[in-house]
Amino acid sequence: MRSGILASGNWIRDHVKTVDAWPDQDGLSNILDQEVGNGGGPYNLLKDLSRMGAPFPLSALGLVGDDDDGRAILADCAASGINTRRLRVAPGMSTSYTDVMAVRGTGRRTFFHNRGSNARLGPEHFDFAAAGERILYLGYLLLLDRLDAPGPDGAPGARDVLRRAREAGLVTALDCVSSASSGFRAVAAPVLPEVDVLFANEFEAGQITGLRIGSGASFDRGAAEAGARALAGLGVRSWAVVHSPEGACACSGGGRVVWQPSVRVETHEIASAVGAGDALAAGILYGVHEGWPIERSLELGACAAAASLLHPTCSGGVLPLAECLGLGRGRGFVEV
Repeated sequence: MRSGILASGNWIRDHVKTVDAWPDQDGLSNILDQEVGNGGGPYNLLKDLSRMGAPFPLSALGLVGDDDDGRAILADCAASGINTRRLRVAPGMSTSYTDVMAVRGTGRRTFFHNRGSNARLGPEHFDFAAAGERILYLGYLLLLDRLDAPGPDGAPGARDVLRRAREAGLVTALDCVSSASSGFRAVAAPVLPEVDVLFANEFEAGQITGLRIGSGASFDRGAAEAGARALAGLGVRSWAVVHSPEGACACSGGGRVVWQPSVRVETHEIASAVGAGDALAAGILYGVHEGWPIERSLELGACAAAASLLHPTCSGGVLPLAECLGLGRGRGFVEV
């Protein structure tokens, strides 16, 4: 029987600096704290699942550089119980890294990214012949140069990867990055029919569907539900999940919509919002792997996301499963 999650895509070291305010051009702000931690969809997802105590195998696939950041990623994965047999070193390349500037008090963050070895990741690095996992996760589309580029059939290389994974018997999950690229829909839409579970925040869902969902004062729950329905209509097979600070909306391939509000977290408690979307995905895929109803999976996702907000790094705040759920149920959920 298949078991485990194989997470692939962007392997990044985040250099997180907490600042007192975001400065104007040529201005100055003060660095209040700094930490180095995991970054990128697959790294964050597996670290979150490890911290939640996932009872199934966790495996990594991707490329790192032969440098201090690459060695730190491999060592961290080993310490977290993550299998790195398919996480390879790309000679002559630096490990991808991101300078993350997080504003204390709001959690708003700004990213300065070096693509590094992730730019070399291509379809040939994915071999599912001996893969025994249940789920393949790929993230982030729009930040993987060779997988975003057209393959021999004219579609993004990611479509071939996901198709082969499905043919091999794996459930496929995909996450995007919040790129303002004018070609966002052209890259994402052709891939969706090979995706079982899609994660897209309000911006990404808008880029693909053309709908304006918004967040904060401009958030529209009806638009979020319409966005999830539209993504499912583009071919997502099982669940299209649209998430924002207000909550997560999932639409099944058959059109059933399920809504999960976010956990109550006060603004002053937010250390950083970096990694919250990946924590949500980790919680949901935990449930998908275990065969939970989508309602229970969404609840764990919301609770994991809330826990991650309380720490400046992507995964430092994520708690064991029971504590994650206890955090959410103790605080309650927002009304939208």
